[in-house]
Amino acid sequence: MSPFLADLRALVGDSLLMLPAATGCVFDGEGRLLVAFHNDVNLWAPPGGGIDPDERPEAAVARELREELGVDIAVHGLIGAYGGPEFRTVYPNGHQVAYVLSVYGCALAGGSITPDGVEITDARFVTEQEAETLRMPAWTPIVLPEVFAWWRAHGRSAQRDGREFNSDQ
Repeated sequence: MSPFLADLRALVGDSLLMLPAATGCVFDGEGRLLVAFHNDVNLWAPPGGGIDPDERPEAAVARELREELGVDIAVHGLIGAYGGPEFRTVYPNGHQVAYVLSVYGCALAGGSITPDGVEITDARFVTEQEAETLRMPAWTPIVLPEVFAWWRAHGRSAQRDGREFNSDQ
């Protein structure tokens, strides 16, 4: 939890907060999506997290993936911005959050995927069909079809243009 959010929680307790967040949908050269096991909620999801005050969403995505998985990414485009009842979460400590989520299409740019062992305990690349079999948050049926459609429309063309969507992971 960021110092900003900790200060806010000290004032409002467990009450519902609406928070901005960003998710990095990292693809490999085969069009598989990187998902991470989020230990705090026992769910698989594309990695990401909260956006700090004065932080640009693209910078938040890069920071979160570096902190959680030890990788650098290249952001190739905004897939969409999402919110609604499926983006509400109640954490095990009782904190209630409604996220407004900016989702970015990304590729690995450096580093080796290494879960931090605290927030993230596992990570792997999955196909669209494999993603459907994982225990994921309520928002993924809304977002993931658009994420994979983005890959089909933009990821493959980026490869043809010489931009990297490759991974040795």
